[in-house]
Amino acid sequence: MSMRPTITDVAKAAGVSPATVSKAVNGRYGVAADTVERVLRVVAELGYESSLVASSMRSRRTGVIGVLVADFEPFSAEIMKGVGRALRDTHYDLLAYSGSRQPNGEGWERRSLSRLSGTLIDGVIMVTPTVLGVTAEVPIVAVDPHTGRADLPTVESDSFTGAREATRYLIELGHRRIGFIAGRPDLRSSILRDAGYRRALGDAGIAYDPALVRVGMYHPETVREQARLLLESADRPTAVFAANDLSALAVIEVAARLGIAVPRDLSVVGFDDIPDATQGSLALTTVRQPMQALGATATGLLVALMNGETPESTHIGLATRLIVRETTAPPR
Repeated sequence: MSMRPTITDVAKAAGVSPATVSKAVNGRYGVAADTVERVLRVVAELGYESSLVASSMRSRRTGVIGVLVADFEPFSAEIMKGVGRALRDTHYDLLAYSGSRQPNGEGWERRSLSRLSGTLIDGVIMVTPTVLGVTAEVPIVAVDPHTGRADLPTVESDSFTGAREATRYLIELGHRRIGFIAGRPDLRSSILRDAGYRRALGDAGIAYDPALVRVGMYHPETVREQARLLLESADRPTAVFAANDLSALAVIEVAARLGIAVPRDLSVVGFDDIPDATQGSLALTTVRQPMQALGATATGLLVALMNGETPESTHIGLATRLIVRETTAPPR
């Protein structure tokens, strides 16, 4: 047979239906032991074992690690780069899967895991999952989970310290009216960035002013509208700390439309240090969280779990670092 054998070829040769072949190959219930043996014998004879599913049946491994994301955006893209880098010297392949295409994205990880685990992947990294109460036939590691640490192994950056350092830096420059464009209130890292902002103000004896805080939800249009309201206020801030870089870049865009010069009239600090942070006319001052290192660390933890090892820690936090560039200056 010159062409690669199909599941239909296996079914015909074994005298069973394609559905029975699928069950036998994937180790599912409902197929007699002698039928499974016959199907697997045909699989070997026809060379169908070269397929992903058949080889997974023989070894119970697919050689694939899945990365599940709600959407393909700069943060998740950098995470996947780190996963790919960590897998470079291993025998594992990477499968990236976006599972949140529903109007209500909560619980997307359960749907994704039910489709992929047990047949296509040996382990999974979930990026910013909305829930941690999930089970699967394979080991799971969560990166930057919404609800924070749980029984599920997790890897995350130190959002609190990063936000505190960013706000403290603006204070050290001489700013006292410092606005904050917050992220999603349901995301643990966003909550911690809010807390870090407040802590820095408190440490400096600056009263928290709710009028200086706007919730952008990490949504560009929402951020632009909230930034406009903030910058058009009678007593606008002289500096803004945004909970992620995309929000910070949106603030700079709105400031330009309003004739507010950055950094002469307004200092702006972001969080993440995505590639876009340095590609505009002004390089963005930001808090660098090691996104690729998050992916690589999650991969190392996952592979250890897949190999039956007991890692020293299953809750890993990585440090952040303030990167000073061109969008910050002392107030006039």
